[in-house]
Amino acid sequence: MTEHFTQYFTEQFAQHFGVVVIGGGPAGLNAALAAARAGASVALVDDNPRAGGQIWRQGPGNRGKSPQQASQHAQLHALLAALQTHDGFTHWPSTRVIAPLGSHALLLESAAHGGVSISYDRLILATGARERLLPFPGWTLPGVTGAGGLQALIKGGMPVRDERIVIAGSGPLLMASLATAREAGAHVIAVVEQAPALDVARFGASLLREPAKLRQAITLTRGFTGLRYWTGSMVREARGTDRVRQVTIRRGARDVTLDCDRIACGYGLLPNVTLAQALGCAISEAGEIVVDDEQRTSLAHVYAAGECTGVGGAELACVEGEIAGLAASGAAAEPAALQTLQALLARRARWRRFGARVATAFALRDAARTPPADTTLLCRCEDVSVGEVRRCADWRDAKLQTRCGMGPCQGRICGAAANLYFGWPAAMPRPPFNPAQIGTLMTAAEPPAATQ
Repeated sequence: MTEHFTQYFTEQFAQHFGVVVIGGGPAGLNAALAAARAGASVALVDDNPRAGGQIWRQGPGNRGKSPQQASQHAQLHALLAALQTHDGFTHWPSTRVIAPLGSHALLLESAAHGGVSISYDRLILATGARERLLPFPGWTLPGVTGAGGLQALIKGGMPVRDERIVIAGSGPLLMASLATAREAGAHVIAVVEQAPALDVARFGASLLREPAKLRQAITLTRGFTGLRYWTGSMVREARGTDRVRQVTIRRGARDVTLDCDRIACGYGLLPNVTLAQALGCAISEAGEIVVDDEQRTSLAHVYAAGECTGVGGAELACVEGEIAGLAASGAAAEPAALQTLQALLARRARWRRFGARVATAFALRDAARTPPADTTLLCRCEDVSVGEVRRCADWRDAKLQTRCGMGPCQGRICGAAANLYFGWPAAMPRPPFNPAQIGTLMTAAEPPAATQ
């Protein structure tokens, strides 16, 4: 039956692969390598022009200056070099998934190939996570970005030397952004963490169980030398005319105002599950793709790995990717792979425990979950305020009445905020998932090739 299935899709679509991996970060790269080593024909589809994802992002502003960057680059280039030794491996950079085509095919749009449809026997979703942005008065001013967004911009070459930067929000991503900004020559004047001091201290003490993580934290923060690190605090307002010039921070019962040139504010990460939802994969109440011990989703031919299954860091993403690649290629079922698989499962359990500690320590408290003033923009694409959305019954009603979520981001930002503030479930995604050329959409409508 499998032979007939493969023959059918080979006739219908331009290219057929045994395994298609969506996402070129740590999880996707490890999944692709594990599947390629097992002999599968593998296509790695990535919307970035260079592999590495958000964690190992490459670019002119990320040249491996620090020991951590050097280590990340070494891991990345070792994976890429290993992948290039396999004839059955194909890399599709600058390529976005536009829509699923049936149960075993995808419509893509590539910078190099335009619109193209490919088919597969097994699919691995390594779609990562996106930053959670929460609105506050002034958050649409130039110079205000997410914490992870600041990292990406600096690694992409944006100059920040001598700029006064406030980094705010929640979670370890603030520390990574701090290190990146400092290495680029910025003056980080404050890190503002919404989690209480006691919870942050407990998490810091828990790092004694993971010496490598403790060393990494000390390296990233330099022990907070010469830096305001404020816990139990939140950005209340940004002010400026042409761009941000000041930020007001609520610290307990009082406000503190700082002059600054840039604000980077992000409240953790949210799994990217758009494609998984569209395919019909089960999603947990926490918004993560549900997987079994072999990283298989509720669909037998679809696997998922990395932060789309739960945010846990690069180490967890790497091991989950390797497990998914072995399972999707069929190698995990072979007796020779049993010892390797058992070791991978033990490593995964270790890093999942670490991820759970992060989630507990930096869970959003009431202050972060409370909507800002009604006049604050919630949907910046369509200029819709919090007050306008608050009057609606649910997310669908908000879209119908206010056009909230109808802009270029398709509700990825305002939808996450509305979910947190009002408890509204996110709407099911509808293809096309990204803006696409008419020619690409026509590719999906073209008649299949004639059967020989």
